[in-house]
Amino acid sequence: MATPLANIIRFLTAGITTVSFVAAINFIIDPLQLFWHHGVFYAYTADSRLQNAGLIRSQDYNAVLMGTSLSVHLRPSDVNRTFGVRAVKLAMSGSDSVEQRFVLDVAMARRPALVFWELDDRTFFESPAIDENKFIRPDLYRRNLKGIIGYLLDLDITRESFFIALSAIKPFKAIAHGLAAAQYLKFYGDEVDEIGTLPATTDLSAIYNAGSIRAAFATAEKYPKEIYFRYNYQTLVRNFERDFISIIRDHPETKFCVFVPPYSILQFVTIRDVSPEALQTIYDFSAYAFPRLLSLPNVTLFDFRVAQDITHDLDNYMDLLHYRPMVDQRVLSLLAGGKYRVTRAAPSDSIERLARQVATFDTATMRPHAVQPTSDAGGPGCR
Repeated sequence: MATPLANIIRFLTAGITTVSFVAAINFIIDPLQLFWHHGVFYAYTADSRLQNAGLIRSQDYNAVLMGTSLSVHLRPSDVNRTFGVRAVKLAMSGSDSVEQRFVLDVAMARRPALVFWELDDRTFFESPAIDENKFIRPDLYRRNLKGIIGYLLDLDITRESFFIALSAIKPFKAIAHGLAAAQYLKFYGDEVDEIGTLPATTDLSAIYNAGSIRAAFATAEKYPKEIYFRYNYQTLVRNFERDFISIIRDHPETKFCVFVPPYSILQFVTIRDVSPEALQTIYDFSAYAFPRLLSLPNVTLFDFRVAQDITHDLDNYMDLLHYRPMVDQRVLSLLAGGKYRVTRAAPSDSIERLARQVATFDTATMRPHAVQPTSDAGGPGCR
């Protein structure tokens, strides 16, 4: 008959064995590639807040793409081909400036030569400190003891590791993709270039069309006005200085290619009709941010909000903000070519043009009262 001490020893032995097994599996498979760069088994997840901790460690890069869901469909290979760099994409859907600064701070340890940074005024809304954020695991990025132990003993990571290993067997690969489609698994992608992108088989016209954005516009007008109270000028400026300007200023050796994405014109028309005060705050914030950015010698700035051939073509959008992947390609081309570049001599020019476009847009016809000529003024592109 076993003694109480023997039972305790068996229990502790079983526990230590189980913990060691879990840690060994997670260490060997290493889904995030925190320890092994392109080991025998690996996969990628579209959960960018999790995946980015591994990409910073595993990828060979000299350029970084940072932004929100408006940049998440871009492929690093397209950035590489356009600019002759090796880019890592760290864009995070719905990210705030605190998250972006934290992730970019870690990535800057590799001293990239070029950073493409999407400037979205909504990222500067009030947001929690990074360690209070429920959607990101900051200790994974810090690679401190808490982060490493948490990763190695994470049973969710063990499940992912198990299926990553099984996916090396062809029949199980199809099963793993099915489980990923059912959102049981996170890690299933084979190509780092495809993280966050739409599958090649996607019918883009069914997602991005004038009908979709018109429906979004009709719904947006019914939003409670309180949503626009988040456009507080002092908050935007404070967070912009803390999370955006500080990194650029602290890394004079890096060139920052900053761009305001081509939101649909209906995004601003909605705010015009629902909350004129919020729209004025957007203009005021831009009027502050643009000269501030251009006072830094390592910044090139673009404002694509005035690109009428994009923003007024409603078939480009699925809602008021998100545009089809072909617009991503156009953005890269414009960044390389220098069109819509904001100049130090006239930093408010694009803001004034945007204000005129918004003021003259007729929601009855879904067209501007008068089409403005497109200016090619700008300068050299991002290099």
